[in-house]
Amino acid sequence: MLTRIKQKPPFRIALVGGGQLGKMMTLAAKQLGFHVTVLDPTPASPAGQVADRQIVADFADGDALRRLAREADVITYEFEHIDSATLIALEEGGQPVYPAPQILRVIQNKKRQKEALRQAEIPVAPFMAVECLADAQTAGQRLGYPFFLKASTGGYDGKGNVLVESELDLPEALATLGGSELLAEQYIPFACEISILVARSIDGDIRSYQLSENEHQDSILRRSMVPARVSPAVAARARVVAEQVMALFGGVGVFCVEMFVAVDGTVLVNEVAPRPHNSGHYTIEACQTSQFEQQVRAISGLPLGDVSLISPAVMVNLLGEEGEHGFAVLEGCLEALALPGVHLHFYGKIVTAPKRKMGHFTVTAATLDEAIRLAKEAAAHLRVVAEEEGL
Repeated sequence: MLTRIKQKPPFRIALVGGGQLGKMMTLAAKQLGFHVTVLDPTPASPAGQVADRQIVADFADGDALRRLAREADVITYEFEHIDSATLIALEEGGQPVYPAPQILRVIQNKKRQKEALRQAEIPVAPFMAVECLADAQTAGQRLGYPFFLKASTGGYDGKGNVLVESELDLPEALATLGGSELLAEQYIPFACEISILVARSIDGDIRSYQLSENEHQDSILRRSMVPARVSPAVAARARVVAEQVMALFGGVGVFCVEMFVAVDGTVLVNEVAPRPHNSGHYTIEACQTSQFEQQVRAISGLPLGDVSLISPAVMVNLLGEEGEHGFAVLEGCLEALALPGVHLHFYGKIVTAPKRKMGHFTVTAATLDEAIRLAKEAAAHLRVVAEEEGL
């Protein structure tokens, strides 16, 4: 049952996860005058640096989650790899948790997520469960090569995914993913990758943001462009599919639906994230209401905000450079910030490592082409490097 939370000063939000998404959500909550407690195992996590309090504990620490709940009017989370069983027990005991932890339990397992989507007749790529080498060989026969072998749980930013080019690759792919519950998924040649943020309030009001066109490298998001360069027909299909996903899960908060657009214009759901998303960072500067403020509004019972796009935008992730390990330093700020429309976010992670998400910048401009041009120029200046003496 959905619970409308009584507004009382200060309204208390408990946030599981202290990374960059949590930091930006906390900043949005503080702007509205809310009290925020963060749970994260890393002391002085990015969100912990701006929250009222941080509990330093592991995400699987049930006692810490229960302690967190005692000082919260509502619990939310910034990523999926957390203890859903304890959150379910807390909700059953009367603690509001949004999005509902039962939804989290389904979505945090790729196999369960895909099965739920397929059962609801929401378009996804063909897939099958894999438990052994014989299953993987069958997957190759049914799905064709190449196909993706994925860990059902724990994977992100390319971790937990292996592209299997031929049957000869199967033993190594299985060994790479260890003893995890696995999923084989057909490789889909696609024209582009897109995502859409959909927010749902406690009252059931739904607001959908503009479509984002996303570019990945090594399975890590590198650049998002808004509005997506797709036909009106594709954009309309994507919006319908995303709202079907929200109807299926019935969640409260911001969800991101990641999709592929096949070369024939078919839209297929890749993954669903029950939280704000990297591809939605552009909303901070380019929309009337950011995805982070929208999350806070939704889970606290406030009306959803206007999702209108103010201007075209390009968001670029700032990743740790190859070979760089140590105290994080961002080079090129003076040159990048001298460009018009550049908005820089450096997350406050103390240590950089190759391909670690350390920050992002968004460029807003009168046209998408102009934003793309300026983003390329800014990206040429900005580098995340390490200074060992800073440790």
